[in-house]
Amino acid sequence: MTPVELSRTVLHAVRRAVDEGELAVAVLPERVVVAPPGPGGCGDYATNVALQLARPAGQPAPAVAELLRARLLRTDGISDVVVTGPGFLNISLAGDADGRLVRDILRAGPRYGHTDDLAGQAPQLHAAPEVRALVLMDTVARVLRSQGARPQLHCARPPQDAWVRTLGVPGDLTVGTGTDDPLRPVPAPADPTPLGRDAARWALLHPAPHDRPHIGDSRSEQHLAQRETNPLFRVRYAHARTRALLRNAADLGFTPEPGPVTPHAEALLHLLADHPRVLTATAAHRAPDRLARHLVAVADALAPLLPSVLPLGDEKPSAAHRARLALAEAAGTVLAGGLTLLGIDAPEHL
Repeated sequence: MTPVELSRTVLHAVRRAVDEGELAVAVLPERVVVAPPGPGGCGDYATNVALQLARPAGQPAPAVAELLRARLLRTDGISDVVVTGPGFLNISLAGDADGRLVRDILRAGPRYGHTDDLAGQAPQLHAAPEVRALVLMDTVARVLRSQGARPQLHCARPPQDAWVRTLGVPGDLTVGTGTDDPLRPVPAPADPTPLGRDAARWALLHPAPHDRPHIGDSRSEQHLAQRETNPLFRVRYAHARTRALLRNAADLGFTPEPGPVTPHAEALLHLLADHPRVLTATAAHRAPDRLARHLVAVADALAPLLPSVLPLGDEKPSAAHRARLALAEAAGTVLAGGLTLLGIDAPEHL
């Protein structure tokens, strides 16, 4: 069960409770957010839906949580549900949850986290006629499309040819003033095109829109540096390492096979499970920096796993090696998909 499927399962339980008169809620949430448990939580995923429903239902949040807990425990694929704190539902999935998550990612490929939740919506995006605003708008549009929307792009003036040619800014946007979602980040302090497409887009997107990007100053060259202090390099290097591991494993005669992995991979698994929620939040808040920071976190959590993926010396490939290889491939898949949404290349060799 993927996070998206679990979200729908919880929402279905809420709707059934309302339909059968156990909850009196006039307006149901459109979606339920599930995420890895926070401090004090347990299980594979947690949700605060009971706290959201408590006031409109006129019941204490723990009572709403217990009501939903009873329904979720009767659902295939869920092994346990624990209520913690003021009313959080902590959900444990049945069987090999880690292997199931990895299989779901590998099955979806770079489209892992894509949904049709915004199908039928056509948000009007308007960018100031400035390079950072246009790159931001292009990236927001990419993420919105990944969630099923069909955004319409507007700008008061056509983009410069260099921005279209070098940075991938869409040249077919509507010239004119849009009515919704004005995107006005802090402007780029200098021309980013000398950095090239990948580094320039990262330099413009990685900082939050209200932060000043480091372009044209003494720190500008860091975006091109092939070292660990450059977060773009860490993300792309981590992806390239996963591809190299798959090639090396093939030479050794074994392939990835999802299964249980060592406990130190728990942080990485939680980040991979959180990827669909990050895409949803990025689209909702028009904030590609959330996706960029998430990719850095995935790359950093992946790094400790990489040395243990391949057998050492005369060691024979084991089920643990195959499971770690599958997890590395899944992480690389998430990194590649995320970079693509940012309009940045994910090379197999670096």
